[in-house]
Amino acid sequence: MTQRAKTDVGDPGPGGRPVPATAHRGLTASEVAARVAAGEVNDVPVRSSRSAAEIVRANVFTRFNAIIGVLFLIILIVGPLQDGLFGFVIVANTGIGIVQELRAKKTLDNLAVIGEARPTVRRDGTAAEIPTAEVVLGDVIELGPGDKVIVDGKVLEADGMEVDESLLTGEADPVLKRPGEPMMSGSFVVAGGGAFTATKVGREAYAAQLAEEASRFTLVHSELRSGISRILTYVTWMMIPTALGLIFSHLFTLHMAGDDAVRRMVAGIVPMVPEGLVLLTSVAFAIGVVRLGRKQCLVQELPAIEGLARVDVVCLDKTGTLTEGGMDVSALRPLNGADEGRLRQVLGALGASDPRPNASLQAIIEAFPPDDAWRRTASLPFSSARKYSGATLDDPQGERATWLLGAPDVLLPPGDPALAETAGLNSQGLRVLLLARSDRELEDPSVAHGVRPAALVVLDQRLRPDAHATLSYFADQNVAAKVISGDNAVSVGAVAARLGLPGADAPVDARELPDGTDAMAGALEDGAVFGRVTPRQKRDMVAALQSRGHHVAMTGDGVNDVLALKDADIGVAMGSGSEATRAVAQIVLLTNSFATLPSVVAEGRRVIGNITRVATLFLTKTVYSVLLAILVSCWQIPYPYLPRHLTLLSTLTIGVPAFFLALAPNKERARPHFVRRVMRYAIPSGLIVGTAAFLTYLLARHHYAGPNALAAETSAATLTLFLAAMWVLVIIARPYTWWRIGLVAAMAAGFLIVLVTPWLQRFFELRLVGRTLPWAAVGIAVVAAALLELAWRWARRTLR
Repeated sequence: MTQRAKTDVGDPGPGGRPVPATAHRGLTASEVAARVAAGEVNDVPVRSSRSAAEIVRANVFTRFNAIIGVLFLIILIVGPLQDGLFGFVIVANTGIGIVQELRAKKTLDNLAVIGEARPTVRRDGTAAEIPTAEVVLGDVIELGPGDKVIVDGKVLEADGMEVDESLLTGEADPVLKRPGEPMMSGSFVVAGGGAFTATKVGREAYAAQLAEEASRFTLVHSELRSGISRILTYVTWMMIPTALGLIFSHLFTLHMAGDDAVRRMVAGIVPMVPEGLVLLTSVAFAIGVVRLGRKQCLVQELPAIEGLARVDVVCLDKTGTLTEGGMDVSALRPLNGADEGRLRQVLGALGASDPRPNASLQAIIEAFPPDDAWRRTASLPFSSARKYSGATLDDPQGERATWLLGAPDVLLPPGDPALAETAGLNSQGLRVLLLARSDRELEDPSVAHGVRPAALVVLDQRLRPDAHATLSYFADQNVAAKVISGDNAVSVGAVAARLGLPGADAPVDARELPDGTDAMAGALEDGAVFGRVTPRQKRDMVAALQSRGHHVAMTGDGVNDVLALKDADIGVAMGSGSEATRAVAQIVLLTNSFATLPSVVAEGRRVIGNITRVATLFLTKTVYSVLLAILVSCWQIPYPYLPRHLTLLSTLTIGVPAFFLALAPNKERARPHFVRRVMRYAIPSGLIVGTAAFLTYLLARHHYAGPNALAAETSAATLTLFLAAMWVLVIIARPYTWWRIGLVAAMAAGFLIVLVTPWLQRFFELRLVGRTLPWAAVGIAVVAAALLELAWRWARRTLR
């Protein structure tokens, strides 16, 4: 798309472009002002994220904050305050979550302004760009290839304008638009250009509302989030009978005092709540957004970060991804004795006939300046589906002819001598276009049949300097890269080979691919480079790969990529790409650098890999809490812990370590079945830890006697619980680095400080009595650690 100037409403500014005298001049400044005063503006709110109030509400008013809040109030009533420490932890966690999400919101909002579509509007005879929200009823809006229709309207001018309405109607075939026909917001132009007048703006344009909803930053399906929600639902249902069982056994069976029974019940319920798990998930996503935002990567749907972590196939469009947008004409090769001077004039006239030239035609315009003596009488814009463009031209002598410019292997029949020369050039990685003359009218559907070849236009493609390193990264990460292009397969293969892509030496012509999904999937898994792919085929190829269980990412910048981007698991668009591609993609690379993509993949793997790790810590605590509550109810004995004990243990073995582990580097590719993977180790580890702590508690009840026996029993059981839970942390923290070892050591030192500091002993009511039981507690913890190791190995083996 040609570069356009940016301006404010009603003021085209110095960069405004005058409108031709024969075209619609648009509204006047006074008419615009009247419509703004009447409220006839395109005021559909486009939000890049939740509002600040929604973020605060979502973090504060949660199911578990309500539960913890009620329990905290109960402790404030029955006291002492140290048993209510868990309440302050929740406040701190909620505050951290709000701050991080607000940071992410600021980043997203700033990036969204940069990537916002700015339509070209005619006012007072001048065309200039304005923000989408400032379009008013009756505005005349210009359109070109790749432009998205932002409001409903009626066509005023059309120059071979073809519109894709598939995102609204499901019909994939482009619709040729003529003056007077309706335009639907949410559709986009695939060929040609024109202008239309806005007949419905703002909320009146229903399709515009659908487009705004589709491009808003949303929390779409995420296995991570849905898995955590499912786990929290299970926990909620377990808490109710557990709480009733604990309170009844302490009050009516053990005949404990009411305040003491309540404290023990709260102690049994609070650790069941994996309150930090939801927080850490939100924080990890938010920090991921901020990190990617610093690299000018706009994440339009937050779970896209997670989705890229699961990707095992990335489909790349050659043009704009592996190669830069610009091209250079390296040679003009006349065919069949054609006059080179006349061919240069024809090419110059063809270039001048298209008001919105693509990269190939722009290179031709730069190489062959137009001659004003040539006149265009009709034109056919380039389309990705037909692979050629054309024009009917009158030369200076008045002779009229139809000329076509496009792919040689599409315009020429098999076996034509020119194809052999084309193949040789393609094998060098060069792009070749055929200039041919047709004896048919340009409007004839068979205009490309029986053409007379006149010349080969050889274009040199500029490779992106970062493409080789990016492809190497995907190869190292076991992510298969598939180059899917509309260009000649041999040429695409040569470009890919220059970048070191494995399998580039065997390019496949997509016209020879089988039609069946399963057969196509097999060919796609075997090949790496595919040429002459139509837009519909791109979408079919994505579906075929998905049918084999692959998670597919699709990159692109042109309108021919829109359908595939929409259907891929993750769509990645370039910031300089068409408005349509940016609207349907989940991730937009505003710097247009393909090299940013590895950072997005790495960020996704960090998020999901680390959340899977820390979820195991949180759910181990939930499992052993439920087990302890069941065991003490069955044995009809007091719950061994007070809330302050479990707050201390949760902070040292889960809360603080989980925060650091959730933000650590992690390159492991995400695997499916999040809940199953987490619970495969959390359940056995929770059972082992809970059983070890309960055994120590039973031994202590037989060993200690006297008025302070319960405190001594609790201290011994707390020691076993801490050591066993610490070993879970030791396992989860692998592989070890200096900071991970330091983190584990710091948590162990924190507990040791509590045990040896008198005022902390009194505050937490922890004091080891004698030597026999403390060493027995350590011994039981050592046995538990050995069982935890066995359980970890079993879980890893079965999950493989």
